[in-house]
Amino acid sequence: MNDVITIGLWASLAAGAGLWAGARLHRRLQLSRAKHRSLAGHSRMAKRIARWIPAYDYEPAESCAVDGAPGEVSARRQAALVRLAAVFEERFARTLAMTDRVRPMVSDLQFIGRYRVPLPFAAVIRERLPVGAFLQASDGVELIDIDGNRFYDLAGSYGVNLFGYDFYKSCIDEASVRARSLGPVLGAYHPAVADVARRLLGLSGQQEVSFHMSGTEAVMQAVRLARYHTGRRYVVRFCGAYHGWWEDVQPGVGNPMPPRETYTLRDMDERTLEVLRTRGDIACVLVNPLQALHPNANAPGDSGLIDGSRRAGFDRAAYTRWLRDLREVCTARGIVLIFDEVFVGFRLHVRGAQAYFGVDADLVTYGKTLGGGFPVGVVCGKATLMRRFDEERPADVCFARGTFNAHPYVICAMQVFLERLETPACQAVYEDLDETWNRRAERFNQRLRDAGVPVRVESLSSIFTITYTQPGRYHWMLQYYLRAHGLALSWVGTGRLIFSLNYDEAAFDAVIERFVGAAHEMLADGWWWLAAGTTAKSIRRQVLRELITELITHRFSRRVGRRRSAETTGEPVPDLQPPSGLPVDLVIGASPWNPR
Repeated sequence: MNDVITIGLWASLAAGAGLWAGARLHRRLQLSRAKHRSLAGHSRMAKRIARWIPAYDYEPAESCAVDGAPGEVSARRQAALVRLAAVFEERFARTLAMTDRVRPMVSDLQFIGRYRVPLPFAAVIRERLPVGAFLQASDGVELIDIDGNRFYDLAGSYGVNLFGYDFYKSCIDEASVRARSLGPVLGAYHPAVADVARRLLGLSGQQEVSFHMSGTEAVMQAVRLARYHTGRRYVVRFCGAYHGWWEDVQPGVGNPMPPRETYTLRDMDERTLEVLRTRGDIACVLVNPLQALHPNANAPGDSGLIDGSRRAGFDRAAYTRWLRDLREVCTARGIVLIFDEVFVGFRLHVRGAQAYFGVDADLVTYGKTLGGGFPVGVVCGKATLMRRFDEERPADVCFARGTFNAHPYVICAMQVFLERLETPACQAVYEDLDETWNRRAERFNQRLRDAGVPVRVESLSSIFTITYTQPGRYHWMLQYYLRAHGLALSWVGTGRLIFSLNYDEAAFDAVIERFVGAAHEMLADGWWWLAAGTTAKSIRRQVLRELITELITHRFSRRVGRRRSAETTGEPVPDLQPPSGLPVDLVIGASPWNPR
C-alpha cells in the first residue's frame, strides 16, 4: 500500500513538474515572439555581434568607388571631397582649430567624431571633412560659429529649443533676477516651487511632482517608484526607444552590462499585449512617444546609413489606437504606464503627448525645454505612486534625492517658462500646429520631387527625418553638403532635424532652398550614381562579404602574432574559436569577434 502511495506521489510530482516546465517554456516562447526580429529587439545578440565587427578602413581612392562606380564617377567624387575639404578649411578654420585643440581632452568629442558616418569611411572623412564643435552666438533661428558663419539651426539642441533661443535667453535672464537674492542655496526650496508644482500638475493632470537634474534621472525615479509600489522587478520598453543611458533600460551596444530586468518588446504589436496580459512580474511599461515616427527602429543617424534603407513615418491614428490598447491592458493587469516625454513634452501639444493622443499615463517624465534653458528632469504622477514610504512599515522606503534637485535658478527658469506658456503668444503657436508642420513637410517634399533628388522627409510635427528613395552607399554624405550650405545639424546628421516653433515661413523656405541646393550639388558630384540592379539587399550582402573577409584576416593575423609570441616565450598557442551558432544574417551593422 505504501509503495502504491509513493508511486502515486512521485507520478503527481512528475506531472506537476512537467506542467510547470511546459508553462515556463510557453512563457519563454511567448516572450520571444513579442521581440522584434531586428538587432534593436535582441540586445544580447547585438552585444555579441558588436564584438565581431572588425575595424577596417577604405583607402582614400577606394572610398569613392565601393559601389562599383566607373572611373569617371569616382573621379568626380574624389574631386568633390577635395573641393569640400577646401571649403571647410577656409570657412571654418578657427572653429576647427579649437575643436582639434580640445578633442584630446574631451572624451565626448572623440566619441561623436568617430560615429558620424559608417565605420569603414570614418577615417577618410574625419581627415578630409572634420566638423567643428564650437559656436559663439545664436540669433533668431540661426547659430553663429567662431568664424562668424551663420547657420539655420536644425539641431534644436536635441529638443531643448522649442520656442527659439531668444525665448530661453530671456527666461534665463528673468530667472537670474528672481533667484539672485536666495542664490544657490540648496536643500530648502525657493518660493517659486509652489507655483511651479501647481502649474505642472495642472498641465500633466497628475497629483504630485518630484524634481530632478536630467531626463535620465527622472525616468530612473519613475521606474524605481513603479517597482516599489508593485513589488515587481521587470520593465518593458519598446524596440528602438531611448529612455536615457542608465542600466539595462538602454540595453545592447553601448551598455557594458547585459539586460537583467528589462524586456525589449515590439512596438504596436498584439504579441506584446499578450505578454502583458499573461505575466505577473512586470512593474511598468515605458513609452517614448517619439517612437511613433520610427517604430521598432533605433534613433536614426547617418552612421547607420549602410544601404540607404532608413524608414520612418507617422500614423497618428494607428499610434493612438495602440496607446489606448496598451492603457487598457496596463490598467487590467496593475502595470504602471509611464510616458517618457523628456523629448516630446510641450512639442506636440501644450499639455504634452497625453493630450495629443488622448491617453492618460500613470507617471509622466519631462525635461529638455521645461527647464527654460537650464537642465532639468521632472516626474509627475498619481499620489499613490509618487509616495516614497509605507506608513505601515516605516523602514520600507524608496529613496531618491539629489543635491541639485530644485536648484533655485532652475526652478525660477521653469516658473518663467510655465508662465510664458500660458501667454496668448505661446498659445497661438499651438493653434493648427500639426496642420502647419504637415503642410511644411509636404512643401519640402514637393520641392525635392521637383528637383529630381532621391530624398524625402517624414515628420512628427516639428521633428523631421530624412529618408531616401533609392538604395546607396553614400547617402550619409548629404550631411556635409548641408553644412557647407549653412545648415547646422546634430551629430546624428540627417537622421533627425528638430525645428524650433519660431520658424516663420520665410525662414523655413530658406532652409528648403539651401537643402535642395545641397542635394543638387551632391547629385552632380556623383554620389547618387547607382549601378543597374542595385538593391538594399545586394548592398547588405556586399558589406557582409567585406566583414567576413576582414574578420578572417583579423583572426589570422592575431593567430600568427600569438604563434610568433609563443615561439619566443614557449607559451601554448590558444585556439581562438568564435562562439558557435552566430546567425550570419545578423552580422550586418554589427562588429567582429574581438576576444578580450
